[in-house]
Order: sequence, then structure tokens, then C-alpha cells
Amino acid sequence: MSVNILMGADIVPTPSNEELFTKGDAFALLGDKLNGILKEADFIALNLEVPLTNKETPIVKCGPCLRAAEDSIKGLHEINPHFYTLANNHIMDQGPAGLENTITLLKKHNIAFAGVGNTVEEAARPYVTEIKGVKIGIYCCAEHEFSIVTAKCPGANPYDPLESFDAVRSLSDECDIVIVLYHGGKEMYQYPSPMLQKVFRKFADVGANVVIAQHTHCIGCMEEYNGSTLVYGQGNFLFDRRNRGEMWETSLVIQLTVDEETRKVRCCYLPLQKKGDATSLAEGEDAEQILRGFYQRSQEIQKPGFIEDRYIQLSNDMQINYYRIMSGRTATGKFGKILNRLTKGKFIRMLYPRDCSPMLENIMACEAHRELLLCALEQDRIID
Repeated sequence: MSVNILMGADIVPTPSNEELFTKGDAFALLGDKLNGILKEADFIALNLEVPLTNKETPIVKCGPCLRAAEDSIKGLHEINPHFYTLANNHIMDQGPAGLENTITLLKKHNIAFAGVGNTVEEAARPYVTEIKGVKIGIYCCAEHEFSIVTAKCPGANPYDPLESFDAVRSLSDECDIVIVLYHGGKEMYQYPSPMLQKVFRKFADVGANVVIAQHTHCIGCMEEYNGSTLVYGQGNFLFDRRNRGEMWETSLVIQLTVDEETRKVRCCYLPLQKKGDATSLAEGEDAEQILRGFYQRSQEIQKPGFIEDRYIQLSNDMQINYYRIMSGRTATGKFGKILNRLTKGKFIRMLYPRDCSPMLENIMACEAHRELLLCALEQDRIID
């Protein structure tokens, strides 16, 4: 006998399919085959990456403030989820009222959740359940953006190296199986950063059986490490946004099969493909192509130095964009944009010659800022 667990990724009702959610039309949203698989599972977990509220109370942030109608809960309930992680970078997009309303709706429909709270302690609380005698613990955390809980404001549980590993170690002592849902990583990047790999491996070292990165909006890769499975990106379960490319429109559902006697976990991957405003189980050549790319990338990250070299390449590609953002109106104003376009980025480089890089690097390092920016600044310093 075994326990069948399905781990899905980001789900967001959007204007294009909100009517299907409000009608609770799960078959139109997911198709017959995927719905059948979900109905047969012992446990389903997804990432609800949007507050459910009819009131628009957007917070001040960069990037979009997401919102879905309260009636969307009908579709979110009909797809048969048992659990939603709310530890993500959009759950506070409509402020404390939006979060409170979302929690109220989930409780009303008897859907479990974790990863948020009114206090730091409440947000850090894991979810624990028992299925067929197997005790399962789920720890949810998110990288620091605009949704993190503070002493003064509710929000999502942050990844904190001083707290998160101890929390997972304690959860491992209590449970047979521990799953970490980590909301982070570089969006639209199909490999882990060097630091993300270290973090995931550390979670495995302290007792996590499975560690999954969500948030990247694309299928990444995986590795087996110290008896654990580490997945660096699932893609979107159902997040309909137009003209985002092929990576945005495919995803994986991770199927965990837990042996009731040995407690060993076996992972397999079910490919999904976006169809119109909905998604469905990928089949035939489409399914083979999705999985082929996933396993190929998983082989690539086994090569010594591959993750580091690929990340340096990404940082070089992103460097000018980061410098532009840090330059404020000098480079992002109308005049600066024109000069950047005419000079193909040389204008921004004039503002940041290489002898400035050590100063910028030091500032960012002291503030523990983004790993990617630090990597770009470091490369600038060591290049003649």
C-alpha cells in the first residue's frame, strides 16, 4: 500500500478564465484526464498565488498587484485540493484585508493552508497531516519581496537561514515525510543559482525528503541528493497570461508515492500544457518533449562548474538592467531611455565604469542584496 501525493505549482484565476473559476467548472479548467488524476489522489497541494477579494486595495510595490474575485473559490475548491501554500510574493498584493479575506474563504471551504499569519510565529507554523498512518509535514517559505510578515504586519513566512533549517529539522523529528515548498529563484530561469542549490541541499541535510522551488514560472531541473529529491522549478499549474512564451505554458505536477511500510518516497513527473485559458495533461510528443528537456537539464547540472558558469552568463545578461534600475531617473527617465537605446546600453555603462564596481559590490554585500546583482558586480571587477 502507498500514499499518493500530488504537488502542483502556481494557480491564479485571471480575467481570461475567472468565469470558469466562479462557475466551479473544473473540467473546463483542467480537462478530463487531469481531473481524473486529481480525484484519485490521497492528497493535493498547490500554491495559491493571489489574494481572493472583491475589493481593490493594492499595496505599493514594483510589479503587478494580483487579485481574484471571491467567487473564484468555487473553482479552486472543485479541483479537489487539500492544501494551499500561501507563502509567496503576491499573497499580500491587496494588503492585510486581502489576506484576511483569502484565509476566511479557505476556512469556509475546509481547505487547509500554511505559510502566512498575523505574527511571525504563526506564519512559520508548518502544516502536518496523517494519511494512511503516514505523518506528513509541509514547511512553506518565500524569498523576501513585498509579502513578508513583520512584527507590525501580517504576511508570508520568509526563508530565513537562522530559522528555516531548524524548523525543518524539528518537523523531521515529528513526521515521517517532510516536504519543503520554497517560493523563490530567478523567474524564467531553468537552473538553480549556486546559492539556491546550497540552500536546497541544506534542507535535505536537515531532514527534508522533497524540496520544491515554485515562483520561477518555468520548468527547471532536479537532482537527487542525500536521499532527497530537489526540484528547481515546476512552472505554472494554471496562470493564464498572454504572450509569455512556451516556458510559461508548460509545467509539472510532482507525484510522490510514499510506501506505507518503509516510508520511502518515489517521485515521478506529470507534464501539463496550457490550452487556451486552461491547462491539461500533456500527451504524446508534447509530453515527451517537456520531460526530455527537464531530464536533460537535470543531467547538465551534474557537470562540475555548470551551475556556476551558467549563472555567470545570466548575471552578465542582466547586468545592464540592474544598473539601469539602480540609476533611478537618470537612466529610467525619458532622456535616459533614449540615450540607452541609441547607444545600445553604452550610456548606462558610462555612469558605472568598472572602477565603481568595488564600491557597489561592497554596498550590496553588506546589505545581503540579490545574489544575481552581486555576481554581475563581481564579474565586472575581475574583468580587465
